[in-house]
Amino acid sequence: MYPADAEFGFELLVCRWAETSWPPTGRSGDSVVVARQLGTAERRWDTVVLECDPAGLAARGEFGPNELDSDLLHVVRNAPAEWAWYRDALPHPGYPWRYVRAAVHRAADRGAVETRRDGNRIQLRRTAAYPDWLRRIVVIENKPDLNATAARALSAQLRYDVDTGLADEVWVATETTGERVEPALLEDLPVDVGILAFDTGTAGDGPDGWPAAPGGVDASIEWYPSSVTPVPGERDDDRRGRRLELAERAYGRGWRSYHDTMRPDCRHFELRRFGRALVPYCAAKGRSQTAAECSGSCPKFEPEPPAWRTRGWPVEGGPGTGIRALLRRRREWVRKRSVREPGTDS
Repeated sequence: MYPADAEFGFELLVCRWAETSWPPTGRSGDSVVVARQLGTAERRWDTVVLECDPAGLAARGEFGPNELDSDLLHVVRNAPAEWAWYRDALPHPGYPWRYVRAAVHRAADRGAVETRRDGNRIQLRRTAAYPDWLRRIVVIENKPDLNATAARALSAQLRYDVDTGLADEVWVATETTGERVEPALLEDLPVDVGILAFDTGTAGDGPDGWPAAPGGVDASIEWYPSSVTPVPGERDDDRRGRRLELAERAYGRGWRSYHDTMRPDCRHFELRRFGRALVPYCAAKGRSQTAAECSGSCPKFEPEPPAWRTRGWPVEGGPGTGIRALLRRRREWVRKRSVREPGTDS
């Protein structure tokens, strides 16, 4: 059983599986970036997988590890190779120029462009051309217990994903039942949506459902998806821009960003290995907790003792700081390894 017996734990295992095993249809030459809980104002997805050109992804890394928001993308993508006044160099954004000027300064602070002053005018030039690094976006909805009620609620959302075509491929991830025909195949889901069935039992065969030794999470394809990439049309530029903004958020945040919304500074917060994934664990509850219940309002919450955060014991800044640093380093390590060796395990 997946950690915490809740969708959150299942989601973390799906993300880690995607990081190590994507694509499910076989080996490819693409690099992979995985994020979770990302989307637009209209739609949010559990898991987002970016299939990237390895050389382009490496070039994207030259602009730093943090995401470029829509204003920064407008500046970085259109920055000229030679010095020019920013109003001459950049296309009109559709909003006041003062916001563009602020974005130019933000981009310069990050080293994404260079600026200089010519009298009262701000000139800019690019430090490097922004690469064409994104190839495809794949979204996955995680429903470990995909019963008829859950399928009815999910069907309209999946139909929206198929019709809008913001992603190139749509999947549903569910847990295997061991039946000859997985129940997910019998539910009323859009025919364009693929179905992945995950066997998490092999990952948690130790005490309390935790693995006695590192293991993997196996997934089988129960239904192959159709490509939902729309045919070329008038709204191509708008779609390309929205996809790139989504990809930038995925690049900057990754799927391990749960430490930003949980409380690693609690003395009971731990990271434990479940298969190939590091997932949160609450020593006070004796189980893996969900993101919703791990907060300052939790009755079991106890801040780390001050002694833990001083004098460099057990780690400089305390265990909470160490957990955050570990997850950031692991994200960067996996990203760099993916660029060097697309399709390999990390």
